[in-house]
Order: sequence, then structure tokens, then C-alpha cells
Amino acid sequence: MDFQEFQNHYKKLTEKRLEQAVDERIESRLKEAMLYSLMAGGKRIRPLLTFATVEALGKDAHLALPAASALEMVHTYSLIHDDLPAMDNDDLRRGKPTNHKVFGEATAILAGDALLTLAFSEVAEAPELDETKRLKLVQDLAKQAGALGMVGGQQADILGEKQKLSLEELESIHRRKTGALLSSAVYAGSIIGDATENERIKLQEFAENIGIAFQICDDILDVTGDSELLGKEAGADVLLEKSTYPSLLTLEGAKEALEERYLAAVQALSGFDSRKTKLLDIANWIVKRDY
Repeated sequence: MDFQEFQNHYKKLTEKRLEQAVDERIESRLKEAMLYSLMAGGKRIRPLLTFATVEALGKDAHLALPAASALEMVHTYSLIHDDLPAMDNDDLRRGKPTNHKVFGEATAILAGDALLTLAFSEVAEAPELDETKRLKLVQDLAKQAGALGMVGGQQADILGEKQKLSLEELESIHRRKTGALLSSAVYAGSIIGDATENERIKLQEFAENIGIAFQICDDILDVTGDSELLGKEAGADVLLEKSTYPSLLTLEGAKEALEERYLAAVQALSGFDSRKTKLLDIANWIVKRDY
């Protein structure tokens, strides 16, 4: 299938799995809040990266469905919490009012908590995967989503507001805040797809570069993007006085850095055969998107 068919097929599968994973026995308002953000659309880049990695290794990508769904649950939880008044204080997410604007702060926090914990049971109980793989995936997801990964990056990002950060400091933040879950998505695919050690190293090199590229593109779009297309207010980084790639490198310098990271990601896949196509498609989509 071509990339559009691949994207549509696996997004649909993921979204069906996500909706089914939210147990009917959950208290109705909490369940409504969980599904409100979980089913609000979005690019589903993390699940697609997992599916594409398994495919690049010559295995059945459908085996990745539990891990892909879990990654999207963790990502959605992070967005709910990131939008809260104590964090970025956003009113819009994916073109809709943010979770706390609809359900109140307390329920939004609990919905995020519920999605985070649900993610681990989604992997731990996955019948598609053997026990060794389930354990490796749970361990990596916990590390990449936690204090050494995404949560630590979020904290550093908050502390970096109104500060003049160096490029190295900025990359450290985003390697954790944005890159950690993208790396976890590729790692999950490498475990499910039985990658060799050398293949795993090259895939992680790809993931690290595409993770930074993703954030550079986000920073550029915050300057040049259209709020309606983005589904959130453009210019938020300026209002929060955050250091960004355009603010440190200029807009043109940020575009050059984006191209460098993209080329490094592509180069990391040079040893793979033609099955790497979907990973290259995703990398191309990440750097050329307008939302």
C-alpha cells in the first residue's frame, strides 16, 4: 500500500483499539473526558512510526497494535496535562477546547492519569506479544515517559521559560520532551520486529534525529503557521518567552537545522532494504507538514 493507504489503515486500526480500551465500567464523566481527548484526531505519528518500523524489519505490522495504542495513550495524557493552566495554559488543542476547558481541571488531571496507567496494561496484557517482549516494552515506555524522559523534559521546559538557553540546553529539553516518545515508538517496533543489535542502533539514530526535526518544525510553525491549521494558537512560544530554534538560530537557521536533521535521519536508514519506505515517508511528512 502507498503511504496514504498505510496512514489511513493504521490510524483507523489504532483509533478502534483506543476506543475499545476505555472500559465501559469507568465512571461516566471520567470516561467521557478520556475519550474526548483520545479520540480528538491528531496525526498519530507515534503509532505510525511503530507500525512502519515493524514493516521495515519484514514482520507483520499488525503485531504492533497494542504498543502503538499505548504510546498514543501516553502522548494524549501528556497533552491534557501540558494544556493545564499550571503548565502551558492553552485553550485549544486539535481545533477543540482543551480538556480542562470542557471538564474542569480536576477531571482533566484524572483523565490524564487514567490514560497513562491504562497504557501500561495495554502492553502488559497484549496477547499478540510474548512475555519477554512485553516486559521490554513496558520498561522502555516507563523510562521514556518518566523523569528521565518526557516528564523530565517538561520540567526543564518550564524552568527554561524566560531564560536564554543555549542550543545544547534546548536540544536536551526536546530530546526528552518530544523525542523520548518518538524514540520509544521506534524502539517498540524494533523489539516487535526482532531487530538485530546493529539494526536497533541505526533505528534509534533515525528516531533521535527525527525527534529533534519534529520539534524544530513545531518551533518554525509556531512562527509561520496558521492557528486554524495547527488546531491551537500560533505564537504561544513568544508569549511564554521560551527559547526556540528560530529564536536561537533565526528562522532561516532553524530551517537549515531541520534539513540537517532530516538528512541524518534518512542516512541512518541507508542499510535497510526497500521496506524502509514508510519510515522515509513519515520522516518526509514530519519535516514538510504545515500543522
